[in-house]
Amino acid sequence: MNIKIITVGKLKEQFLKDGIAEYAKRLSKFAKFNIIEVQDEKAPEQLSETQMQQVMAKEGERILSKIKDKEYVFVLAIKGKERTSEALAHEIDQLAVTGHSDITFVIGGSLGTDPSVNQRANTLISFGKFTLPHQLMRLVLTEQIYRSFMINIGSPYHK
Repeated sequence: MNIKIITVGKLKEQFLKDGIAEYAKRLSKFAKFNIIEVQDEKAPEQLSETQMQQVMAKEGERILSKIKDKEYVFVLAIKGKERTSEALAHEIDQLAVTGHSDITFVIGGSLGTDPSVNQRANTLISFGKFTLPHQLMRLVLTEQIYRSFMINIGSPYHK
């Protein structure tokens, strides 16, 4: 199985890099795992609606260029469906069983994801109503992917 996270922008904080590296190492027992960073679009603090759409469109093009046709795509979105850890684990397990061995998760930039990215998604997923920095979301998502595999093998890690 191949698991990929596509995310906008570079990760700067070392403590987040360390946490992600730890979960990536643990995940390597179950799947090929990698994170692809696409460049964020530079923009002023105050943006008009048109400027916001332009920024999201450019970031969206960069994201879509990293997704292959055969990949099953989860896009993290506020309007996505919330899942429990068990439900995500079951979904990943079922994808593997039904021949979807390439799974991609997308974390958009600070403005969110362009509608074109959401349309490419097989499913939109939400981690709740909290607003989290997208750099922190990388760590949370990586841990939840690892947790999914641990649930699927019946490990006590999840308890």
